[in-house]
Amino acid sequence: MYTVRQIADALGAACEGDVSIEVARTAEPQDAGPGDLALATSPKYAEALAEGAAQVAMLWEGADWQSMGLKAAIFAARPRMAMAGLTSMMDPGQGFGSGIHPSAVIDPSAELGEGVSVGPFCVIGARAKIGDNSIIGPQCHIGVDVTMGNGAQLREMVSIGARVTIGERFRAQPGARIGGDGFSYVTPEVSGAETVRKTLGDQGDAKPQSWLRIHSLGSVTIGDDVEVGANCTVDNGTIRDTVIGDGTKLDNLVHVGHNTRVGRDCLLCGQTGTSGSVDIGNNVVLGGQCGVVDNIFIGDGVIAGGGTKILSNVPAGRVMMGYPAVKMETHTEVYKAQRRLPRLMRDIEVLKKAVLK
Repeated sequence: MYTVRQIADALGAACEGDVSIEVARTAEPQDAGPGDLALATSPKYAEALAEGAAQVAMLWEGADWQSMGLKAAIFAARPRMAMAGLTSMMDPGQGFGSGIHPSAVIDPSAELGEGVSVGPFCVIGARAKIGDNSIIGPQCHIGVDVTMGNGAQLREMVSIGARVTIGERFRAQPGARIGGDGFSYVTPEVSGAETVRKTLGDQGDAKPQSWLRIHSLGSVTIGDDVEVGANCTVDNGTIRDTVIGDGTKLDNLVHVGHNTRVGRDCLLCGQTGTSGSVDIGNNVVLGGQCGVVDNIFIGDGVIAGGGTKILSNVPAGRVMMGYPAVKMETHTEVYKAQRRLPRLMRDIEVLKKAVLK
């Protein structure tokens, strides 16, 4: 339970009315009850407030809260920023127990910091080091020689391979896999795929061959404040480590290939995949289902729209879209031209008939 005043102070927001009212949870305006904080941060939600029974709401700046029948209000100058703080306060967690569950298997040489919680059926390998106040959810696996900083939160069935190094406040959603082997194979002689990369279309006279595995001798290094979504995969490097920089967030089903380096404060959205040996700068945003070819760089501050396929180097600050990726404004013009093609073809048919006559 939090009072209106406590919430407003925590968010650095203004509040008015009976600031001693307590709320226990947040709710949509139309579903909110007397003990809820209704979230109506835009005028378009004003009508929905009347459908619920909220006494308190988070509103947009300048809202006439008294005319809405409320007893108190909190005003959010930047609603989504306020949501970050509010949801952090109100998050009830996953209900994982404290301490070490008796079914967990922990190597005697592993080092667990103060206040570490380990859930049922977890396995923690030899010489692993887990920082203070970390939460290891049920059925997680932490390999040998893993180092993990303070305040980690691993949801259920997270797997971290041997020798991975992770910074402070790491968060991983269910099923994340860190430190799997890279997808790296070679044929005894030049393959058709290698020839196609050079010719852009011709396989030459390459014969069918079996693929030989290239082992991953590197591992993964992850910075501070990194979050990894459900069923993400981050592959080990071949010789050097794959690297994820401080503050970077990976959405669900993102794949980071071997040897790839991702900079600071990047967003890789759902189903994005990077091939091996990609160098991604800082503050890069790759929209959902983006694909990145191997052995290229993407400069600082690049933004790629959803579904973009990046096949060559991208300079810093560029906004990209399409397949193959081009500047977003170029892609928009191409799309407009495609939409005009049927009309253009009809005009050409009319002109052809006129010429024939």
